[in-house]
Amino acid sequence: MENEINSTLQQALDYYKAAEYEKAAESFIHTLEQDKNNPNILNNIGLCYSKSAQDDLAVEYFIKALSFNPKSVQTYINLSDVYFRNKNIIDAINLLENGVTLMPQEIALKHYLSRFYLEDCRYDLAMQQLFEILDMDSENIDAYWDLGNIQFELGDWDSAIDNYENVLEKVTDNAVLYYQTAIAYEANDNIDKAISNHLKAISCNENFHPSYKKLGILFMARGDNESAIEYFQDYLNFDLPSDEKNNIEDLIKRISR
Repeated sequence: MENEINSTLQQALDYYKAAEYEKAAESFIHTLEQDKNNPNILNNIGLCYSKSAQDDLAVEYFIKALSFNPKSVQTYINLSDVYFRNKNIIDAINLLENGVTLMPQEIALKHYLSRFYLEDCRYDLAMQQLFEILDMDSENIDAYWDLGNIQFELGDWDSAIDNYENVLEKVTDNAVLYYQTAIAYEANDNIDKAISNHLKAISCNENFHPSYKKLGILFMARGDNESAIEYFQDYLNFDLPSDEKNNIEDLIKRISR
């Protein structure tokens, strides 16, 4: 009997890996005949239904899985993802708040909760969760990044920059990170730092075209039209919409006079 269960379970896993989710769900359900209250299998069935866009059934199985194992972090995350996909933000928040109350040391749940608070424009609560994460793990670059993005949205440029720089101490090869840091410095009227970070973005990825345009604008603002033209011309080498290309070409003509 045990061999039969293991064989059926392996078949279910194979179907899941092959993205045959309905067949995987059927096989997982078959294993429940011998182990009806197994929360891992219930969670897996929920995942299969989630992957095949049968969200009502997914929710049913995830909730049942949590009833047998209320400390399954992954099930909280899986269920909150389904709620999010169906725009049930409040249900997702309530679920994750329960999970965080039950497991206050689980950073993954706190991080998920912070992002749902952000979706619901509860910025203070989102930041509170991120600060609590950093109290537990001062090296958590995802928390620094999310915190910086919230502070950027709120116009707290200094704090946003501090948090982006915390990430840059550990991640030095990410063009998007340098770009976002540059944007924060520009918003904070520190043009030199903005230029420096855009140059680092290009150094990380020479095809990161947004920084070429920004460099052209920043050098133009500083009165260095020669450098501005250089970066605008580099920007034109990318596959740009025709309207954008025409605007940049007109701009180059104006500052070349």
